[in-house]
Amino acid sequence: MNALNYRVVIFAFAFLFGIVFSVPSLTQCDENTTKGEASSCGKKITLGLDLQGGLHMLLSVKSEVAVESKVKSMGTSIKYNLEKEEIIFDDLKIDNNIITFEVLDKDDLPKVVKILAEEFKEVAVSQNGAIFSLELTDDLIALTKQNAIDQAVDTIRNRLNMFGLAEPTVAKQGKDKILVEVPGIKTEEDENRIRKLIAKSAHLQMMAVDEARAARVDMMSDGEAKQYGDVILQDVEDNRTKYLLYSIPILDGSMLVDAKVGYGKDNNQPQINFKLNGQGAKIFGDFTGKSVGKRMAVVLDNQVYTAPNIVQRIGGGQVQITGAFTPQEAHDVAIALRSGALLAPVQVESQRSIGPSLGEDNINASILALIVGFLSVVVFMVLYYGMAGVISNFALVANLFLILAVMSLFEATLTLPGMAGIVLTVGMAVDANVIINERIRELLHEGNSLTKSIEQGYNNAFTAIWDANITTLIAAVVLFAYGTGPIKGFSLTISIGILASMVTAILGTHGIYQWLLPKIDKKKLGFWFGIKTDKEIK
Repeated sequence: MNALNYRVVIFAFAFLFGIVFSVPSLTQCDENTTKGEASSCGKKITLGLDLQGGLHMLLSVKSEVAVESKVKSMGTSIKYNLEKEEIIFDDLKIDNNIITFEVLDKDDLPKVVKILAEEFKEVAVSQNGAIFSLELTDDLIALTKQNAIDQAVDTIRNRLNMFGLAEPTVAKQGKDKILVEVPGIKTEEDENRIRKLIAKSAHLQMMAVDEARAARVDMMSDGEAKQYGDVILQDVEDNRTKYLLYSIPILDGSMLVDAKVGYGKDNNQPQINFKLNGQGAKIFGDFTGKSVGKRMAVVLDNQVYTAPNIVQRIGGGQVQITGAFTPQEAHDVAIALRSGALLAPVQVESQRSIGPSLGEDNINASILALIVGFLSVVVFMVLYYGMAGVISNFALVANLFLILAVMSLFEATLTLPGMAGIVLTVGMAVDANVIINERIRELLHEGNSLTKSIEQGYNNAFTAIWDANITTLIAAVVLFAYGTGPIKGFSLTISIGILASMVTAILGTHGIYQWLLPKIDKKKLGFWFGIKTDKEIK
């Protein structure tokens, strides 16, 4: 029993592991390393919004716009399918989210009915002679709005991740609200960039210019344009320049597969190069092939970035967006396009910036609470349990290092509730040692041998400790699964602390007692276990 046993070896390894992997977090080494870059000193814990400051926003989603976009997308699909089958049609337009068009050759009517039945099964289709109307059902409208909100959460999260931010929080709140928390935003310039990146719809459309009426665009009202199935959009650089475009786009951003920043060969100005998928490339190639000499506008978020003349068929699905971009703006637009367009625009309901000084105050207050709680526990354990209390405190220190080490390895985010979880873990970890020490003292009072008291004490205490830890761990897992942001941080630290305490408080201290057993003086139980007994201890 006096040799190093496997329990001590495991405990020593766990303690060393905790110290080594906690160092980067304790020193905040290489603090300026951004997400995706290699740190020079290893992985470390990321401080949350409430500890390092940052941006807090509550967004609402204009889900009704998603319905309008879906109807436009349907119009594009109808146009593509009719042209592919060489069906002659006229007056294809959208009014109050209802698509109408007229088939000019009655012999094509059965073919049109078949196309609509196959491609638009969930849409309400009506026919009046040669005129067809398509309208979304109420169920499809509700589903489209819900999808717009869910997609906005995923898209915003992807954009922030691509931007290089560490551990942003993006979560749905209520029916149509989105909570966004971005830690580490310290300058007003970065704050504005993040806000624009989040709110950018990045709705890309390729739209044909209505050349027959384009000359009258400055004298035309929106209502008159709508009668012709057109829409009037402004140039992104000069809002006095207007374009008359067919309202149903040639294709949209749903057919985009990649977007990168490039530079023009002639002027070396930033531009955005994007690539279309197979279907998009075919539609784009077919349109440019039969529209030579006409103009096509590249529209992003209802602003025309460029409207060049088509001089030849463009195949391969490679397209460029040129405009008055700065390199930073081009980078952000490319991110927005790659992450996907928002099906519906979002607007900021409320926002607040948490300064780093407030975060520093929270850190100082949390550390103070941890130190006071830790020292109080340490002093109590030593005064009440003697050397057994010292052993328990040693395990407690190892437990704290293990929590920090595991969180560092997973690059977890530490929030203020997470700090509270660590403080709570201190009490929970030492509670296991209190139960063990009390069981050992009870057996010593009964006159059992030192060896039996230690072994039986751990056996008797294990069931109570195991039950308490398992039930708490289940609650923590549920909180992590269904909670958001700070709740997850709290449950994470509690979960790691429980698992670490099983190693340190049960396995580790047991091994230390076995290792020290030959050195324990049976006549000095007050020193070793803080008790006095008249019975002879074997």
